[in-house]
Amino acid sequence: MSTPAAHRPDAITPHAITPDVHPADAAPRTVWINAGELSGDMHGGRLLEALRRRDPSLRCIGMGGPHLRAAGQDAILRVEDLSVMGITEVLGYLPRILGMLRRIKAELAARRPDAVVLIDAPEFNFRIARAAHALGIPVHYYISPKIWAWRTGRVEFIRRHIRRMICILPFEVEFYRRHGMHVDYVGNPLLDMMDWQRLDAIAPLPGRIGLMPGSRRKEIEALLPEYGKAARLLLQGHPGLSFHCVRAPNVTEDALRALWPADVPLTVEPPDDRYAILRTCQLLLAASGTATLETALLGVPTLVAYRVSPFSYWLGKRLVKVRWVSLPNLVLNREVFPELLQENADGAVLARHAARWLDTPGELDRVRADLADLRRRCGPPGAADAAAKIILDEME
Repeated sequence: MSTPAAHRPDAITPHAITPDVHPADAAPRTVWINAGELSGDMHGGRLLEALRRRDPSLRCIGMGGPHLRAAGQDAILRVEDLSVMGITEVLGYLPRILGMLRRIKAELAARRPDAVVLIDAPEFNFRIARAAHALGIPVHYYISPKIWAWRTGRVEFIRRHIRRMICILPFEVEFYRRHGMHVDYVGNPLLDMMDWQRLDAIAPLPGRIGLMPGSRRKEIEALLPEYGKAARLLLQGHPGLSFHCVRAPNVTEDALRALWPADVPLTVEPPDDRYAILRTCQLLLAASGTATLETALLGVPTLVAYRVSPFSYWLGKRLVKVRWVSLPNLVLNREVFPELLQENADGAVLARHAARWLDTPGELDRVRADLADLRRRCGPPGAADAAAKIILDEME
């Protein structure tokens, strides 16, 4: 890989950006952005905004969700059609997935974009990387796939097929360095999505419990009923608690209430101002994933839960090479957020952990202090702009 030594470019704020020099009479450059998950679509939207601030004539095609489409992508395919989880769950969607891959390969060959940008989702995106590389189209990876967790041999695939690997987690730099590779570290894009002056002024409300059961149907069906059981148990010893479920953009309130016990009061919060809502919570129950890094950066103590099919979990236990599954614990290299997985993603276990936090304010203060350290490690802001500069410089 021909990238410079791992570095964090100086933070770039949008108002300070000078558009890249691109001749007015030259054909507009085209970039294909491929997000394989809704969380990747969120980051892809910010990246596309940063790319177009630098090159307003830039065209973007590819596969995206609501954020990329809002930023101006001509989404030939929708990321919502690929939102599945677990190994056995993916098998049921295999014909659709293969059809999408065939469509993408045909579009790449016909349209010949100037660059392909892949966002996470390696099971899907590595196939696109191979096809684009074979066509001679430069491939950039924004947000490293989690090969540090399992299948580390994929480093060799990245070395052969990816021109620039752009990382957003500090421990990824050392992982690639151990494998003899240099990568670009740009900080974490979540820091650019939060109005820190406003959010830091919001104090948690005693007794407010937040719920984030995920965005995929199967993870919500697995977790939200257990959250409901935990809520019922917690109310027995803490009658003043209130429960607030933050709805994902692709999930309806009716779908959430159908999985919640009717005798337990629940407020379903819209996704629009979720960061402010999360800051008001004394603690959270959240599905493992990007959401846990969001809650960590916001400084909200969180119980991490997750369930997949028994086979997916059995296989994962044998393949995953990291000690923790949640990103906050990986960044800090210690368990700050309790991880309650599979049979421990149970209402009674969740209630027991939450009650201990509620009854021991000093524990919550200790977690918040650890989370302040995590935010420092993931900063400063400017990740999307730094990544955009790297990509456009390579396109020159």
